[in-house]
Amino acid sequence: MSISSRFSVGIHILALIEINESGISTSEFLARSVNTNPAVIRKIMGMLKNTGLVKVRPGVAGAELAKELSDITLFDVYKAVSVVQEKELFTVHDNPNPECPVGGNIQKTIEPLFSAAQLAMEKVLKSLTLEDVVKDITTKKNIC
Repeated sequence: MSISSRFSVGIHILALIEINESGISTSEFLARSVNTNPAVIRKIMGMLKNTGLVKVRPGVAGAELAKELSDITLFDVYKAVSVVQEKELFTVHDNPNPECPVGGNIQKTIEPLFSAAQLAMEKVLKSLTLEDVVKDITTKKNIC
């Protein structure tokens, strides 16, 4: 089980829009970089648009960032693409045996641990920006 790939694709889309700022970032262009169908890109772009991270105009090809790179955190992207609901990153299995000492107590024991882990991860995502991602990408040798 893993977090939805919409999160990494959302970051990919935003970074590519910035790096390709002098070009036109159409869903087809973005899809080639992500190596997916343009319909997938359009769906995620809609999520990013609805949360104010990108600007797209009907009938006009391309997209642009709606905020400065330093103002877009990875947490913003994480929330925009609806990866998980609050306190639901980790789920506890249903119906453990209540007659068993472990089964009867496991949920109450690990739910707070899972919640703390999710909050810690989200804190890290809030401290990282799209600018951090783009700077790292542009130091690499294979820039498209």
